[in-house]
Amino acid sequence: MRLLALACLASFPTIPADAQNSQDAILARVAEEAEEFQQNMPKALTQESLEQRSVMPPSRFKPRVGTAAAEAPKIRLRVREIVSEYSVAGLQDSESRDLVEFRQVISVDGRRIQTPEGARRALSLGMQSADDRMRKHMLEEFAKFGLVDIATDYGLILLAFSKRGMENMECRPMGESRVGADSVSVLAWKQTTAAGGELEFHGRQATHRALAGRLWVRQSDGLPLRVDAWAESVDAARHKIRDEGTVDYVRSSHGFLTPASVVHRHFVDGKVMTENLYHYEPFKLFTSDAEIKFTELSDDPAAAPPPPPAKKR
Repeated sequence: MRLLALACLASFPTIPADAQNSQDAILARVAEEAEEFQQNMPKALTQESLEQRSVMPPSRFKPRVGTAAAEAPKIRLRVREIVSEYSVAGLQDSESRDLVEFRQVISVDGRRIQTPEGARRALSLGMQSADDRMRKHMLEEFAKFGLVDIATDYGLILLAFSKRGMENMECRPMGESRVGADSVSVLAWKQTTAAGGELEFHGRQATHRALAGRLWVRQSDGLPLRVDAWAESVDAARHKIRDEGTVDYVRSSHGFLTPASVVHRHFVDGKVMTENLYHYEPFKLFTSDAEIKFTELSDDPAAAPPPPPAKKR
């Protein structure tokens, strides 16, 4: 199981003064959005849909006779679909109160596990006592549904670019590109310490790994639209391991950025073994009480509740 906990960056290589000023302005603008993100995401909740495609080892069944016995066993592709209630909270046992993701599963492959209302209540209780043990427990619950190479916290990677986060990172300009219809400036970034990087759980062992990636910023207003991140390592069997993720952000109706989608891929020796595709419904604001009441913000007059009937005199 893999878990991201991010904190980052901003020590720069030598670049021309004009480019340095432009980069500083971009990162300052991104930091503003990251601060807004950090303040507002704990107030928000949505429904997350995960489609996992994973390569599984061949079946243990082996025919004993005939031509089939001579054929090489075929690998299998397994697809799972998980729908969860999703929100974030700060860890109670962390001085920095770093935000992490929390989920409660509603359905697996179309089979109902619990009602959305029950999931929200469980989510609220879990967030109130949020710590690393609770977070690991939720990952273990995912594993019970047959998921492998579980990746989490990618949706929060924008926090890497908060002012506090920009203390252990190197950045450099990469040029221009496009995200959809928007022209963007692209910056390469790399963490200089593993302390705030990817956190992997393997049994009882936890390992931090430094991250690198790209930041995609809209040229017209400096809004961060996409963040790429990856980490590489070699496991005990000398296999080359690479995890990479791409997060797309959108401005919500509530005025702050929220993740729209996450694509995570797990590679072993250059081959994709697992692909996780996360999609998020529009985020809602809520108050954490027994019923978890929602506050919908809308500019549509038709969405407003009708006025109370006039009293007869």
